[in-house]
Amino acid sequence: MSRRILIVDDEQGIRAALGQLLEFEGYEVRSAANAVDGLSEYARFHPHLVFMDVKMAGIDGLEALRKLREQDPNAVVVMISGHATIQTAVEATQRGAYDILEKPLDTDRILVTLRNALAHLDLHEENARLRDTVRSRFEIVGGSYAIRAVTEKIELVARTPARVLITGENGTGKELVAQAIHANSPRAKRAFVEVNCAAIPGELIESELFGHMKGSFTGAVSDRPGKFEQADGGTIFLDEIGDMSLAAQAKVLRVLQDGVVTRIGGSKATQVDVRVLAATNKNVEAEIAAGRFREDLYYRLNVVPIHVPPLRERREDIPLLIAHFIGQLTGGAGLTPRGIGEDAIARLQGLDWPGNVRELRNTIERLLILASGPRITADDVDRLVGRRSESSEGGLGSLLEVPTFEEFKHAAERAYLLAKLRAFDWNVSETARALDMPRSNLYKKIERYALSREGGSAMPATISTADEEDDA
Repeated sequence: MSRRILIVDDEQGIRAALGQLLEFEGYEVRSAANAVDGLSEYARFHPHLVFMDVKMAGIDGLEALRKLREQDPNAVVVMISGHATIQTAVEATQRGAYDILEKPLDTDRILVTLRNALAHLDLHEENARLRDTVRSRFEIVGGSYAIRAVTEKIELVARTPARVLITGENGTGKELVAQAIHANSPRAKRAFVEVNCAAIPGELIESELFGHMKGSFTGAVSDRPGKFEQADGGTIFLDEIGDMSLAAQAKVLRVLQDGVVTRIGGSKATQVDVRVLAATNKNVEAEIAAGRFREDLYYRLNVVPIHVPPLRERREDIPLLIAHFIGQLTGGAGLTPRGIGEDAIARLQGLDWPGNVRELRNTIERLLILASGPRITADDVDRLVGRRSESSEGGLGSLLEVPTFEEFKHAAERAYLLAKLRAFDWNVSETARALDMPRSNLYKKIERYALSREGGSAMPATISTADEEDDA
């Protein structure tokens, strides 16, 4: 698509010469002989760039520039002047002009200015696209009562400095809630630093959070700020805080109480201004009772609690989520666009979704890739996802129909393991860690019950020697 250029100049010779040059370079050009016609033509033509004379009868170029910028704050305007002065240049720049060129116009200067201006426009458009992509990525989709209650709480708490504890099952979107709180807060333009407490080994969590000094431990080859220092002035999101060690919890409590951090191996306390958001999929009260979570830290974090409901409690949102994921995956991810039938949506809406919204997104991606036709059907869902549901697979009603206690135990264990594997997207290591079970044992149970990912083959029955050593 060729770029559109508008020339506004009361000299017919300038309009003709400049127009001829730009058309030769491949641009689509229109012109106007005065500012009034130029403003009207801008509204019809929507040019990417305007060349505008400073001195014109009636409304001069500087006044026209002001009116044009009111009409379109993003308008890219290059002023043309036969008697350019420093004062004129300053005034034009203050009113939003990209540049100012002197008459007689130099061809090379025109083309260089034009290329630079359009490159600036490309960058602006790309930034806008990236912002839209980020907004889309962290959009909370749904119109159910349950999700509206969450978004209403977000709107209320975001404007305040209050700490928030976000709870909910894996895959429900706790990170999206944290992102939304930060994006709607006065700290939105400052850093949002996320720490996955479950993914960082216990011996490294304190270094990650609070930083360290050179030589404070093996591998500390230089001074390094921690996540709290990196988030100064912004927000830190402590995801899966229920997995944090008690020692690290004590130091986090000190930051919340005093607003200072001390690096490992250091003696100087550093003041930080950080808003803390935390999330967990655990029952914190039970963790406190078991001695695995500090009660005083819980009360510090739980100023405003937000519970994110599982997908099974807001099934009416599933059609909206399906449409959202199809648009997202066929746009930015580049998958082939497909329609989806009402029967397929109904089938997906009836499934149990133990992995919640994350599992639904993965399922939509699988259907877009593997569906056999231009439209996803209920047959595709049955073939690629399965007919599993709460009543048909692992539900309490079906388990109670098992004739013997021994069969009940096996059926219940199979259903439980299958639900957990789905919740962790079939990541055996993460599932074993969550179940507090040796990975080798989990592999044996997967083999015993012939568990397999929907639409895929059974999980591998063997593990490596390294895995066995890790579990020892």
